Amino acid sequence: MQDKILQELPGVEKNILLKDFTTYKIGGPAKYFFIAKTRDDLLVAVKVAKNLKLQVFILGGGSNLLISDKGFDGLVIKIETSDVNIQGNRAVVGAGVNLTKLAYLLADKGLSGLEWAAGVPGTVGGAIYGNAQAFSTKISDAIESVEAINLKTMEAENLTKEQCKFSLKNSVFKQNKNMVIISAATTFKNEDTEVIKGRIKEFLEYRKNRHPIEFASAGSTFVNPELKITNKKLLENYPELEEYNKKGIIPAGYLIVKSGLAGEKIGNAQISEKHANFIINLGEAKAKDVLKLMKLAKEKVKKNFKINLVAEVQFIGFNKKTI
Repeated sequence: MQDKILQELPGVEKNILLKDFTTYKIGGPAKYFFIAKTRDDLLVAVKVAKNLKLQVFILGGGSNLLISDKGFDGLVIKIETSDVNIQGNRAVVGAGVNLTKLAYLLADKGLSGLEWAAGVPGTVGGAIYGNAQAFSTKISDAIESVEAINLKTMEAENLTKEQCKFSLKNSVFKQNKNMVIISAATTFKNEDTEVIKGRIKEFLEYRKNRHPIEFASAGSTFVNPELKITNKKLLENYPELEEYNKKGIIPAGYLIVKSGLAGEKIGNAQISEKHANFIINLGEAKAKDVLKLMKLAKEKVKKNFKINLVAEVQFIGFNKKTI
């Protein structure tokens, strides 16, 4: 007998490899896979999944994500809503809009505030979920409100910026998996188009020179700790910490390098020598290899600096004991 979901959700597919939809190129199959191109597609898909008591995972650009080698035993909904409505210095954008494309579109309109996202392969929804940031700018800086589906009530809700509870690489959406982002109302600043595009070019050059973009990865593996080191012995052994103390933030990559792990390999996964906060896929790497490197980095940094690194990547398809 045919699965009910195949009857109730036209377009749904079975056993689709998720590695083909992530920047890491890692991940087993989704039991069910559906592409939502419109707001209504998304609403129908989550309703069907709820009625059939299926686990749901919302997939955007596939960055900042590590999927189990076993895949996901439920429905993966890939968001491809690409609506962008710009009026004046405001824009309402769908969750599936690519960040880089949006940065250029805004630049063409003379709107500044998303240049930092150029070169980031993620989507607006994913950026809001993890309050993505770079070059001292956060996605939350541009947010007015966010529309989301509450999976408990199956109703759409509008959340103010304050209700989104943005913090360091975090939001209410990351804490409450029942809230699925549909779109966001954003505000930007007027500026000369050429100046904005010049800034985009600078940020792209920075990423090209400092990040291992020639390899598949999830982006930054750990959140940069926002704290100050007071241990005198550590300050003597690592004088660079004084400068980081002034900023109140310590690069996770620095801590990993000083723990002697740059270039460390397990299977086909490696801690990048170019930027140690990236764990890269050298080709056919497995999720289990990445996990082992993450655990090793956390252990070494904890031992050397008494700092607990917090993962920035999202884990899908793992049990809690595994991660």
